[in-house]
Amino acid sequence: MSQPSDNERILEAGKDILLQEAASVTRVANMLNHRFCDAVESLAACKGKVIISGMGKSGIIGQKIAATLSSTGTTALFMHPAEAAHGDLGVVCENDVVIGLSKSGMTEELNFILPPLKKIGVTIISLTGNTRSYLAEHSDIVLDVSVEQEACPFDLAPTASTTAMLAMGDALAICLMREKRFTHHDFAMTHPKGSLGRRLTMKVADIMAPSDSVPLVGEDAPLTELVIEMTSKRFGGSGIVDERGKLKGIFTDGDLRRLVQQSSGFPGMKAREVMRENPKTVSPDTLAKECLELLETYRITLLFVCDDENRPVGIVHIHDIVTLGL
Repeated sequence: MSQPSDNERILEAGKDILLQEAASVTRVANMLNHRFCDAVESLAACKGKVIISGMGKSGIIGQKIAATLSSTGTTALFMHPAEAAHGDLGVVCENDVVIGLSKSGMTEELNFILPPLKKIGVTIISLTGNTRSYLAEHSDIVLDVSVEQEACPFDLAPTASTTAMLAMGDALAICLMREKRFTHHDFAMTHPKGSLGRRLTMKVADIMAPSDSVPLVGEDAPLTELVIEMTSKRFGGSGIVDERGKLKGIFTDGDLRRLVQQSSGFPGMKAREVMRENPKTVSPDTLAKECLELLETYRITLLFVCDDENRPVGIVHIHDIVTLGL
């Protein structure tokens, strides 16, 4: 029987580790009880900040939990327990909630600041693998994140335990987000630089080419004038308006190619004869995301931006949206 190759052994080990960490998260999920509800309710009722603290790998997990809370509608920050004992406790107020992270519950630096935290009057929530530890005994709410074994072959390096702790933090943050009815629009306000933020906050008025750049001709314009207007500007199409300036139709380079293939007498035609009526339009207040959805749904490349009277005030090309990373 042939021996497995190095790659096969590595893949098998990787799968085993991932499955072990997944099992640890499942274990923690199965242990959830009313204390989890108490924790979410305490966080939802918090009138101050949520402060997360932990040492080592737990501290790194705490920083991620604080970041997740902050981006989902809860003011949160990470406080290093060692620095807290040397003055950073000054950031803590009685209306705050403190979340302490420690697998053993016996982390000296974290436990050292528990008595002063109790004196300040904060609510203390602990995420620990030892529900009989000093940390657990001095917490108002204890969430059990114990695991049977680390993924480390020596059962030493924090692996499964930090994964379970991180998952618990995510569960708290997302449940809290739902309790607060935090919407995707709220999310966009905390992520203005990301593509999601731009999709949810940027409007057509922010990206459209202005009215003096919009290719337009009248209904009675000869086809030659229409083609010149269309080709002199970069959008690959032109709008056709009536005598009141209202958009009546559209003509694109694709329409021109089809016209050449189908008709021999096209040079003498008027714009009204070759235009496609009732083109898709958007308003300046339309979200850029919705504009992109229209372009993709109807497989078109440009949209005229019209006012309440259906008069063109701008134009949006799909390349402009793509360039913005939307």
